Amino acid sequence: MNDDHCEPFAADCAVRLAAELIAHTWDPVVLMALRAGRRRRIDLLGAVAGVSDKVLTQTLRRLHTNGLIVRITQPGDRSVAYELSELGATLADGPLAALGQWAIDHAEQILAAQDHHSTAAGNPAAVI
Repeated sequence: MNDDHCEPFAADCAVRLAAELIAHTWDPVVLMALRAGRRRRIDLLGAVAGVSDKVLTQTLRRLHTNGLIVRITQPGDRSVAYELSELGATLADGPLAALGQWAIDHAEQILAAQDHHSTAAGNPAAVI
């Protein structure tokens, strides 16, 4: 991606880069779980309901590779902990927090639309 030849909101530029950071289901969830501070992997596994051990490991690796979390080890201690990097905190405390609040504010409307769609799906004439 070359910023000199890239419109700021072109699909293959900045928006795409940002979307890829949250495209995986568990990435934003783990980032938000780490807003509370440093956590060991086993604690994250308990805090993030529904994520499997394997998927959490993949998520942590991906977030670390993207510079959004920091992996912390203590000499002589086998446990590993994770925390938001400075970059990760800007994402979690900014856009992700705003998106989460938007979802809270509009959850009823979203659920109503989903319900309407699932009801309409039973009537092919009503489906777009």
